[in-house]
Amino acid sequence: MGVLLFIIVTIVALSLAAHLLTPLVPFSAEQKIADAFASKIKPDSTSPSHVDMTRYLQSLADRITKAQKLPDEMTIIMHYVETDTVNAFATLGGHVFFFRGLLEKIPDENTLAMVMAHEIAHIKYRHPIKTLGRTVITGTAIAAVNTAIGGSIISNVLGETGLLTTLKFSREQEQESDEAAMTALARIYGHVVGANTLFEILETAHKNGLQPPEFFSSHPHTGNRIENITALATMHQWSTTGAITPLPPHFKHWLKPAKD
Repeated sequence: MGVLLFIIVTIVALSLAAHLLTPLVPFSAEQKIADAFASKIKPDSTSPSHVDMTRYLQSLADRITKAQKLPDEMTIIMHYVETDTVNAFATLGGHVFFFRGLLEKIPDENTLAMVMAHEIAHIKYRHPIKTLGRTVITGTAIAAVNTAIGGSIISNVLGETGLLTTLKFSREQEQESDEAAMTALARIYGHVVGANTLFEILETAHKNGLQPPEFFSSHPHTGNRIENITALATMHQWSTTGAITPLPPHFKHWLKPAKD
């Protein structure tokens, strides 16, 4: 029991140390880690519509990056994935993935900008590398006791699949990203209309008996998430009225499954 307690305390201490120290890793080093795996991820299509959608997402990301005042070396790379998955996420090295299933539910650019700014904020605050560091340190400690289990944890995190699926952010990190996203919205559009829209759409669909989308599982959705966003707007005195910016005229065409 004494040995087990020591191991548990050691794991907790190492996890805390990783959380504090991993942000000191240069972003360029994080990019090298990510690029080794991201280069293996090929786009679903090279069709003109896929290229046009990716180009539009990247142009919006560039505007948000400027509004969030990211350091010059912290570049954002947008990826468009042509599947019905209702999800979007940020991962190591500035890579942000948007799936067609989620884009189909977005009614205007303001809503899209809120979701994208939220993901970019995760990168700004180094949330992916913090999560990666904590998980790898924990896996290493467990490997000292059980090589198979610990090794599996590390392999999953550093492997291609783990890069995309195992980075789960804390509630505090999600709230921090929400605030940064709304700040970007206010700077770009002069108001924060659209900050709640996606959550309201998905929540309504869920209440109507539809399966909760993956976006809910990868972005913890609490009952007061919308209320928190509203509270942030009040606290910062951001305007909640203003003109909605439409999506590009060809946006729906870009969403159609490509036929290469």
